[in-house]
Amino acid sequence: MTKHKQILFYVLVTLIIVTAIFPQAPKRNDVPDKYKWNLSDMYPTLADWQADIKKVESEINQFASYKGKLGENSQNLLNALNSYFEMLKTFYKAGTYAGNLSNEDVRISENQALQQQLSSVGTKFGETASFFEPEILTIPKEKIEEFFKEKPELKTYSMYIDNIQRLRKHTLSEAEEKILASFGLIAGNQNTVYSIFSDGEKPNPKITLSDGSEVELSPSSFVGVRTVENREDRSKIFETFFDSYGDFKNTLGANLVGKVKKDWVFAKNRKYKTTLESALNGDNLPPAIYTTLIEQVNKSLPTLYRFLDLKKKMLGVDQLHYYDLYTPLVKKVDLKFTVEQGQQTILDALKPMGIEYLSTVKKSFDNRWIDFIPTEGKRSGAYSTGGAYDVHPYILMNWNDDYESVSTLAHEMGHTMHSFYSNANQPFAKSDYATFVAEIASTINETLLNNYMVANAKTKDEKLFLLGSYLDLLRTTIFRQTSFAEFELEIHKRIEEGQPLTGDDLCNIYYDIAKKYYGNDAGHCIVDPYIQYEWSYIPHFMGYTYYVFQYSTSLIYATAFAEKIVNEGTPAVDNFYKILKGGGAKYSPQLIKEAGIDPTSSEAFELTMKKMNKVMDEIEAILNK
Repeated sequence: MTKHKQILFYVLVTLIIVTAIFPQAPKRNDVPDKYKWNLSDMYPTLADWQADIKKVESEINQFASYKGKLGENSQNLLNALNSYFEMLKTFYKAGTYAGNLSNEDVRISENQALQQQLSSVGTKFGETASFFEPEILTIPKEKIEEFFKEKPELKTYSMYIDNIQRLRKHTLSEAEEKILASFGLIAGNQNTVYSIFSDGEKPNPKITLSDGSEVELSPSSFVGVRTVENREDRSKIFETFFDSYGDFKNTLGANLVGKVKKDWVFAKNRKYKTTLESALNGDNLPPAIYTTLIEQVNKSLPTLYRFLDLKKKMLGVDQLHYYDLYTPLVKKVDLKFTVEQGQQTILDALKPMGIEYLSTVKKSFDNRWIDFIPTEGKRSGAYSTGGAYDVHPYILMNWNDDYESVSTLAHEMGHTMHSFYSNANQPFAKSDYATFVAEIASTINETLLNNYMVANAKTKDEKLFLLGSYLDLLRTTIFRQTSFAEFELEIHKRIEEGQPLTGDDLCNIYYDIAKKYYGNDAGHCIVDPYIQYEWSYIPHFMGYTYYVFQYSTSLIYATAFAEKIVNEGTPAVDNFYKILKGGGAKYSPQLIKEAGIDPTSSEAFELTMKKMNKVMDEIEAILNK
């Protein structure tokens, strides 16, 4: 699926995600305008939105006339591409408006109706344009090159066409494609089965804690209670929760193995050597990026062991166990921030990014790009959207006057800056950036914020809390996600090699990897036997293929770039703008390399591990005072 198809799907299906009603929250009309985004920047009135929808509907009908004519001459191809992307641009802008408006208050049915209207138009668009990419694929490469010489304007669409053309060898005959497409009806069955079972039909065990309270251990409640202070309670929570999955290891194992086999069947029929190659080819990522990550993490496990030993010391336990890993190094510090204080903190923290970057951040604050306050009926959570190409990005927040709110805003502001600079410097067809680089800018902002907060901490406990939180982020995002990636690679390899794979095999593979990562045999952290069932709790294994590694790489690259920015100043910032402004004009590995880091080398990882060790040095220095 091309990136534009993915975005179209997103606009149609996932604009409204998890919603929550805030019964004690203020009414939207009672919130000052300065805390609310200004959607009129996109459409002054609803009538203007409707006019754009009608315009798209008219253009869809006209677009059908290009069918069968794309390869006739360069002008036909150019006209069709211009029309296609102009419709997409308008559609994304309309989708952004409808989504944002609906999320202001999910109870307003009239706003939800806009999304239904948009969905109807989007369906018609998708059906009408279904011929487009397959027909481009039929145009010989030599003819495409000739067209580009005749019409230099086609260069605007070079990446789009290259993404289609480079998949030629993995595209089958029309009859074969129809057969594969027919299996799409059942391709997601394993994920559906897992979701129904895990979120609905699986019995949730109940336990009584030391204070006499009873807790039902659902997947969501487990996240909340796994950090309880009483250690015996934590041990009981972990064992009870994961054993409840172990009771179904064979059923869940057969389901996951079925999904892995499905992945391999599709990859093999598309003439890929491995499922990994197939999964990464969508963003044109070499498999070496994945395997190098695993190799680098394994070489750096002593750094993780150092953290585990430090955690054991700070928690004051004789032996660290897996159930201790989510316990904060120090008790949470109560840090309070108004919206204005949070904005100023972010501006101060992001000073290493330079004047241009700061001025754009300030513009977002001053010109109402952000919706801050949790009001009645407002969608929960936070997001940034750059779908209004000709306008500016928007951020939805639910500000809670705490440090988490500041950190979340800094994160979403990174996405916003990426979208802003990409949209400002690239034509629409090249403005969309790949998932592989999407979290780098956001995480750089978070890293610089943490640096600033640590440097300006008012108390020892505050500094220890911030440093400890950062170490926990590195542990969970780099090491934990890479252990998942290693597990995923191993189980796919076994299927590709024709080896049997059972629920017990999955447990053994996962348990061996977990024990290696956490230094079980050397006593750094005891990985209790019930952790062998943890794989069955991770929904990503069912819903995605080779996706989780990007959590690790994003944090690694972001940390490395942040270190370069802090240490090298303006030259490093200028280099990083190559990613921000590059959008989708080049493939992700090339953008990262041009920004100063070779993604296939160990440089980024070494800088990240150096940072991790530096943070641990700081903590130990504080403790030894």
